[in-house]
Amino acid sequence: MAVLQAKHSGWLIHLTAWAVVLGMPLFVMGPDRPMMGGGDYLRALLVPLSFIVVFYVNYFGLIDRFLSTRRIGRFLLCNLLLVVVVMWGVGLLLRHVFVPSEAPTHPVPAGWQDHLRFFVHNAVLYLLVVGASVAVRMTGSWYRTEAARQQLEHAHTEAELQNLKSQLNPHFLFNTLNNIYSLIQIDPVRAQQAVHDLSRMLRYVLYDSSQATVPLSEEIRFLRDYIGLMRLRLPRHVELTVVLPEEPSSAPIAPLLFISLVENAFKHGVSNDQPSWIAIEIAEQEGRLTCRIRNSAFPKTAESDHSGSGIGLQNLTRRLEMLYPGRYRFVCGPVGTETYEALLTIDLYEA
Repeated sequence: MAVLQAKHSGWLIHLTAWAVVLGMPLFVMGPDRPMMGGGDYLRALLVPLSFIVVFYVNYFGLIDRFLSTRRIGRFLLCNLLLVVVVMWGVGLLLRHVFVPSEAPTHPVPAGWQDHLRFFVHNAVLYLLVVGASVAVRMTGSWYRTEAARQQLEHAHTEAELQNLKSQLNPHFLFNTLNNIYSLIQIDPVRAQQAVHDLSRMLRYVLYDSSQATVPLSEEIRFLRDYIGLMRLRLPRHVELTVVLPEEPSSAPIAPLLFISLVENAFKHGVSNDQPSWIAIEIAEQEGRLTCRIRNSAFPKTAESDHSGSGIGLQNLTRRLEMLYPGRYRFVCGPVGTETYEALLTIDLYEA
């Protein structure tokens, strides 16, 4: 649709420009030159119409056939022949068809030197028309190429985002099923409730998150459900602190941005036999969303962690670069020897 509108607007510019050129003879008046009559106007139109011929012969034919293929010599030769033929044709029409009703007010070239100067002067005008045709055609081609490139880049970006989501969803599901499996051994009744909660969460992951953006309130509700599910299986020696917006706005946000950070906190912040803690805080203020997650550090080794959790932060970083370029700040890493912290801030609206 956008390409079609651009094409129509381009032709509208062509029509407007030529309408101005063709209408100019009507307004070339003076004390001794009243507005032209029909015959004089047709005679005055011959040169502008010849400009149009030269312009569009180049625009639709010579530029694509010779200049675009870098056969510059043939392009120049064809234009020289074109200009000579057009000027010759205009001269014939002026002498034998559109004869002026009165004697011309401008001197007619007499000698060969005058004829040569007259030819060169007019040839320069026609060559300027050729140059204008080349400029307009090449500019239009550049815009079309740039539009096609942006379209291709957009399609590539969308495909990459979908690929990142397809990696994220199985990762999320794998971790959650592991949690429910562990909960079945501890409390089967709570495990049944967890399966119900999981079905609601998967509905969000599989359907709602397929959209480019979701309301922030929906994303926060999803995180509440996930944290509630994780809370069910935490040992008594783990302290969990959660601060989420009580009434989050409906500001649009890319779905599933925070789940990787929350997952990592539960996976690497909890020890089976040592005191552990996790603090999750998400705040929204004046169009800026801040997510800070801190936890005790009990990192899993490559041998003990088979969930592929390492792709989570990589996917998050890549998605942020694609969705919020210049509008986010993300840092994560150990703080001292016993704490791990992740901080993500996003400007929800473009400046």
